[in-house]
Amino acid sequence: MPALYDYRLFVSHAWRYGTDYDRLIGLLDDASYFSYYNYSAPQEKPLFPPGTPASSSKIAALITQKINPSQVTLVISGMYATYSDWMKYEVDESLRLGKPILAIKPWGQERVPSYLQNAANEIVGWNTNSIVSAIRRLV
Repeated sequence: MPALYDYRLFVSHAWRYGTDYDRLIGLLDDASYFSYYNYSAPQEKPLFPPGTPASSSKIAALITQKINPSQVTLVISGMYATYSDWMKYEVDESLRLGKPILAIKPWGQERVPSYLQNAANEIVGWNTNSIVSAIRRLV
């Protein structure tokens, strides 16, 4: 069997909503015939050691370093995304770097923040096949 292509993904998320992030990663991990590298910064692998003072410009630079090698930015598009300045930065920086944006509506979610509707190349529901198919189309 040939080796699978490793998609390079950045997953924009807010740590305080880590369960959505964990469930999305679980969907991707369990997808058949799908391999990926995760460039995001989950809570267990922060951008810098806890307690390290960092300026906003330093945080922004570190986020940009994470987004830059990725092929697609995935955004968990719960309404909380409208309240996270860093998630907005990640979307805006992905656009600036020419990365396609895949918005994923959490299970049961009907609405997507308007700024994300305008930025996203595609919006899909919380379904493994929909997410993986969209990633393949966007790369």
